Amino acid sequence: MAVALNAPNAAPGSADARARRQAREAWLLPCLGVLGFFAIWQAIAMSGWVSERYLPGPLAVAKEIVQLTAQPYSGATLWGHLSSSLMRFGAGFALAAAIGVPLGLLMGWYRWLDDVVSPFFEALRFVAPIAWVPFAGLWFGTGIGGPTLVIFSGAFPPCLINAYRGAKYVDKRLVEAARTLGASGPRIVAEVLLPASLPAIVAGLRVSAGIGWQSLIGAELIVVASGVGYMMVQGQLNVLTPVVMAGMVAIGVVGVVIDVVLRWFENRIRKGWGR
Repeated sequence: MAVALNAPNAAPGSADARARRQAREAWLLPCLGVLGFFAIWQAIAMSGWVSERYLPGPLAVAKEIVQLTAQPYSGATLWGHLSSSLMRFGAGFALAAAIGVPLGLLMGWYRWLDDVVSPFFEALRFVAPIAWVPFAGLWFGTGIGGPTLVIFSGAFPPCLINAYRGAKYVDKRLVEAARTLGASGPRIVAEVLLPASLPAIVAGLRVSAGIGWQSLIGAELIVVASGVGYMMVQGQLNVLTPVVMAGMVAIGVVGVVIDVVLRWFENRIRKGWGR
């Protein structure tokens, strides 16, 4: 009888312990991975296998980051270069979303528009964003237009594709209900397809942001006179490896922050849709 009375209490305790163990592993394992990476990096740097001039340790790179945030390099501090990069990224990403999302929704609704745009889009979306860099330099020089074009070329396809797929797979009953109530094509796109496709659109924006940020750095390596990519090029020309690696760290950290923000937004949208 005692065993029977205690049995119901054992399962919750076991579940709680398992949940606590999983929670610990959720943050402990990533921390161990990061620490292990930096430990191996520091060990290789201290071993002398590679000259410190070409492979500084993480402490040297961290010191360089702190120095770059206070002292200008190639015309600006690290914050100044990041501001220039983020401004270009914002322009290209916003333009890609402003054109790609509405166009994808319209293509998902109007068959004739899908037939007209798809052949050109299918050909252009396989051109790597970096391939647009020579045209960006010829057409826009080192102003904001060149990087914006390169970012747009990378960020535009995911915006359009996800909006298009979201519109194509909307529940047909919603569309039929809107038609029964007398809604026209543009109104159905705005009031039925757009809300129903929002989870897919946000997922596409997340992918688009990642590709756009990578495309920006590629453009800054060639066609600009400021930004994190430009700072890295100047560091490479002067054989200042800590500057180059500091730029890489800044790129990675900002990319993670952008992805975390969009992932949070995506999760909120999906929870609101019950997905």
